[in-house]
Amino acid sequence: MQLNKKRLFKVIYIHVLLFILFIGYYFLNKYTGFSIVCPINYFTGYLCPGCGITRCLFSILELHFEKAFNYNQLVCILIPFFLVYYLYNTIDYVLEKNKPIRIPNYVSIPLLIIVIAFGIVRNIM
Repeated sequence: MQLNKKRLFKVIYIHVLLFILFIGYYFLNKYTGFSIVCPINYFTGYLCPGCGITRCLFSILELHFEKAFNYNQLVCILIPFFLVYYLYNTIDYVLEKNKPIRIPNYVSIPLLIIVIAFGIVRNIM
């Protein structure tokens, strides 16, 4: 297990850049009302499973968790799992283990079914 400083620098650089872009988008949205429009919602009028993710993340950033949950329940439930998965694989990359965790089919297929079902149910209600 060797710490690769070049990979660590790359990971830090990418994360700082993404953080700056996210915060910039947050303030752009907050003070101008600009936001990216969901094409599925725009053309069909239906909410896709991802509709509300931006507002959900912004609410989490502001520590308004109930509000975040109301925007997109599925994302709020899945965020901790994806964070753990992402952090593990990022640490694995920096330590040069090169054995990332793969999401097995017995997890990814039910997850896909849940996402599709969530998209259907949120439009029925």
